[in-house]
Amino acid sequence: MARKASKALEDQGYSKLEAHCIALNEYYKALRKAGFSEGLSLFMITDVPSYPRWILPDPIDPEKFGDYEDDEDDY
Repeated sequence: MARKASKALEDQGYSKLEAHCIALNEYYKALRKAGFSEGLSLFMITDVPSYPRWILPDPIDPEKFGDYEDDEDDY
C-alpha cells in the first residue's frame, strides 16, 4: 500500500527523499492516533527495524554503486 503511495507521491513531483519524509510523518501520526506516547512514537520512527516492511520504498542497494573509498576516513 505505501509503496503505491510513495510512487504516487513521486508522480506528483516529490523527490524520493520527500516521499520518504512524508511516509515517516504519516507513520508518526498513525502511532500517535493509535495511542502511543510522543516519546515512544519518536523512538519508533527512528528505529528502522520496527517499521512495517511495506511502509517505505525499497532501500537502495549499496552494491549498485560499487566500492566507496573515502580517504578522510583514514585519519
